Amino acid sequence: MSEGAGQERGMRRLYATALELGPLLLFFVANGKWGIFTGTAVFVVATAVALPCYRWLEKRWPVMPLVGGFFVLVFGGLTIWLQDDTFIKLKPTIVNCLFGIILGGGLLFLQRPLLKPIFGAAFRLTDEGWRKLTLRWALFFFVLAAVNEVMWRGFSTEVWIGSKMFLSFPLTLVFAFLQVPLLKRYWDGADNPFASGS
Repeated sequence: MSEGAGQERGMRRLYATALELGPLLLFFVANGKWGIFTGTAVFVVATAVALPCYRWLEKRWPVMPLVGGFFVLVFGGLTIWLQDDTFIKLKPTIVNCLFGIILGGGLLFLQRPLLKPIFGAAFRLTDEGWRKLTLRWALFFFVLAAVNEVMWRGFSTEVWIGSKMFLSFPLTLVFAFLQVPLLKRYWDGADNPFASGS
């Protein structure tokens, strides 16, 4: 991989992280100033703006942000309409369980690692590598769902919102980083970008 291509890839990852964190940050700030329902409205609008930006950045509609954004719009809309914050609090549990079930079900019933069609353009792994990576992410999504359940049922709304930024998101980054040895081991080809410096 050339230095220019690596820098471009790094910048795209940075923009994608900003698009993911931006709506959450606005949700956190708006909730602190005006309460959960105004915060939810801001979250919905920010997510609606972020989705086309993902499309522009990736040159396609990325599956996971698109599904997550859809549920933000639906459950956020229900929260505002019914004035019941249970919906927006349940959203991460439902989305993460959905991802976990889809990935796990693909392995169990279809014998297919469904992460491959999603991330196949970014990573080139052996079939065994895709299976292991898919299984790990399926299990991790259930962990995220459990974390959300504990946080919204056991703590205040402010703590729950903070946990999305300062617990769930960092956990996801750490977990993704911990997959680098797997990516390095099961890379399919001689041009392994994770083998540099080894």
